[in-house]
Amino acid sequence: MTNSITLLLLNTQFYILFLLCTFICIPFFVIIVAIQALFLSHRSTMERFRRAIKWYGIIVIKVLPFPFVRIIYEDLDQDKSIVPCIYICNHRSTSDPFLMSLLPFELVQVVNKWPFRIPILGIFAKWSGYLSVNEMAFEEFSSRVSTLLDQGVSIAAFPEGTRSGGKNMGQFHGAMFRIALQTRCPIVPVCITGNEMIPLKGSLLLRPGRIRIRKLKALKWEDYKDLTPFKFKNLVRNILAGEMISVEK
Repeated sequence: MTNSITLLLLNTQFYILFLLCTFICIPFFVIIVAIQALFLSHRSTMERFRRAIKWYGIIVIKVLPFPFVRIIYEDLDQDKSIVPCIYICNHRSTSDPFLMSLLPFELVQVVNKWPFRIPILGIFAKWSGYLSVNEMAFEEFSSRVSTLLDQGVSIAAFPEGTRSGGKNMGQFHGAMFRIALQTRCPIVPVCITGNEMIPLKGSLLLRPGRIRIRKLKALKWEDYKDLTPFKFKNLVRNILAGEMISVEK
């Protein structure tokens, strides 16, 4: 009975506040940035727009489900100056894109098609320059990622392509690793654990829990320059797999 009441409270609280937050915060942020755009360059406007998305994501993931869901963010890299970079993250849940708001620096996410189909949020993502890897040829995708990196914008990607829904990690696609080899951009592994039930794959039901996001040490050009894309993606996958085992002992 207690567990049922907890689930009811969590999901009622979260989804009511989520709808209110989405219909209030997003128009408010758009209006504020639109007013600022009258006096700023396009580049500065985009930076502020992406910052607004981070604020929205932090509210959704840290504030709305609290105290039922708690987030722990850990930065294990001593070098705090690595920017721009490519964040490589494992993918367990639909909550993962919101967790990206906790990562430092201005960033754009690489997503599948489905986020762009979500009412309001899909438009917000398109306006901020999020990239749908399945809707463009690799050459165009690579060019757009390279342009963003040149502008100082970091990229967050989920190379599994789809959420695993559990503690087992899927195989990695190689696109982001090919781009890293072309651009010599640092790769930063990000280990996400604890959210495979927040929510469970194929469900909207949230369960209480503790989500841990661990930003690991960056791999710089000199660390991977002699690797093929295949060996490079497996190296990063193995790093994340080992970190998950360490976290979940």
